[in-house]
Amino acid sequence: MFASPEKNKIISMIPFIMLISIAFFALWFFSTTNKRDKTLQQSITVSVDFLEENVLFYKRLDAEEKDQFETDVKDFLLHVTVTGIDTTVADTDKLLIASAAVIPIFYFKQWKYQNLREVLVYSDAINMNFESSGNTNRDILGMVGAGSFEGKMLLSKHALQQGFKNQTDKSNTAIHEFIHLIDKSDGDMDGIPGVLLDKLYVIPWINMIHEQMQQIAKNKSDISPYATMNKAEFFAVVAEYFFERPALLEEKHPRLYAMLSEMFDGR
Repeated sequence: MFASPEKNKIISMIPFIMLISIAFFALWFFSTTNKRDKTLQQSITVSVDFLEENVLFYKRLDAEEKDQFETDVKDFLLHVTVTGIDTTVADTDKLLIASAAVIPIFYFKQWKYQNLREVLVYSDAINMNFESSGNTNRDILGMVGAGSFEGKMLLSKHALQQGFKNQTDKSNTAIHEFIHLIDKSDGDMDGIPGVLLDKLYVIPWINMIHEQMQQIAKNKSDISPYATMNKAEFFAVVAEYFFERPALLEEKHPRLYAMLSEMFDGR
């Protein structure tokens, strides 16, 4: 028994129709999942008491600025997913990550991290194979992703928490990595942030980097030796210092403090 041409045509279209249906279902599913994830992120309550106790930058703000900071934290968590890889991520961890993101760009009201979609949180330091256990050179506390990890940031939860817990050590891993993202936003992670630094100041800034690196190498500076790795690391390290211990930086390195103030004060 032979089917009619019309029936054969309909039968031949069935795989195509099924493919279209699957595509629409996948689009609906991922769209719904994405909206659900964003809603979950948005539902986090910003604890003022927690910020007061753990985020020194927030504590220094006036009432109006604190309101703005809280709004910026919510906005960050609405647009960037925070995912625990080998550990659970508490709302307080998400608040610390969002705070680290907001701090460097607080005075730039229109700023968005266009080069970040997700923060991956590991329990502790990882190695180049992204392993957070064992004794195989686990010395990475944070990393801005590249290649297949483009648009992602990797963070150690332990380092994240310690960065905010210790408010006297001039370092904060999460802030350090967000500084790298800001540096990278002009296309190059080279320690010369085009989005923050007017062209007039580029040469003076490069000269200052070299001068400071020489002082660090001679053990004549209280800036972490890690800053001598390259210009990108120098920028991230001194920015940590600037946001963690601004008064001390101004006392010890007035010219450096003035330059960083020029960069990060968008008012």
